[in-house]
Amino acid sequence: MRAVQIVEESGPEGALALAELPEPEAVHPLSPGAGVLVEVHAAGVSFPELLQTRGEYQLKPPLPFVPGSEVAGVVLSASEGASVKPGDRVAAFCALGGWAETAVAPEFFAFPLGSLDFAQGAGLILNYHTAYFALKLRGRLGGGETVLVHGAAGGVGTASLQVAKGLGARTIAVVSDEAKARVASAAGAEEVVLLGEGWKDEVLERSGGGVDLVLDPVGGDRFTDSLRSLREGGRVVVVGFTGGSIPEVRVNRLLLRNTEVIGAGWGAYVMGKPELNREIGAAIGRMAEEGHVAPIVGERFPLERAAEALKLLDERRATGKVVLELRADA
Repeated sequence: MRAVQIVEESGPEGALALAELPEPEAVHPLSPGAGVLVEVHAAGVSFPELLQTRGEYQLKPPLPFVPGSEVAGVVLSASEGASVKPGDRVAAFCALGGWAETAVAPEFFAFPLGSLDFAQGAGLILNYHTAYFALKLRGRLGGGETVLVHGAAGGVGTASLQVAKGLGARTIAVVSDEAKARVASAAGAEEVVLLGEGWKDEVLERSGGGVDLVLDPVGGDRFTDSLRSLREGGRVVVVGFTGGSIPEVRVNRLLLRNTEVIGAGWGAYVMGKPELNREIGAAIGRMAEEGHVAPIVGERFPLERAAEALKLLDERRATGKVVLELRADA
């Protein structure tokens, strides 16, 4: 099978190589004896893969290895008792090995695609499961609350807007330019605010005095103003630091309005919890059936141009979900 490997830790332009490899067995280390083998039609491109090309991600298998955490395709084989069967169209999370023509996932991380296409399925699990975990399970988001989403034109951002709407919340998107504002609006944002010197004041005005929850996958120097944009009892949920720098919290600010800063580390938390993954998958599936969840696909690249896909992320030019197309129907 064709696959892309990370062969050195020199960044996206020099780290990748196309290879011909044997197909994997239908066994996954997260669930030995209970794997799902998938014929990959589309694979997601995400920030962890970018970090892996530099050796900066917590998951560091020995070189060379096939990256790629999420795929969409057709089930080739499935262990007894799996919720999917051969021939089913699925979205699957494999942690590693997704940038290949065949990949294997734990049975509890393979979900029916329903009406979504393969490219959308390649952006379903990492972003949407993260969004649900961050908003509902960690952030305790309730219907009628107002959510501010940073990086709202990216993969996690667009997913968070749609999941928040599915949970009955009002959404405000913060983006850096007009093109990204259009993407956020297409993802369902009810209000869009351009990032600039006065963004926090505009959020306070549009929200009537503050938001209930801020979803922040970016970090950096906007974090203090995120705290200031909360209403009394509000929460900032930290998902990541794609902006590069990790902000520090002056905890006296939390006392002033009884606010919270909450960490949401989806991957490490859910890996050993099959039932939780099934629960989140079912919730996202319902939202898709109801029309709330429909992943926005951005740039598409063939497998051999995976380095270009990572460079798009590295330069912060990506909107929606960046996807590798391995078959013509992706």
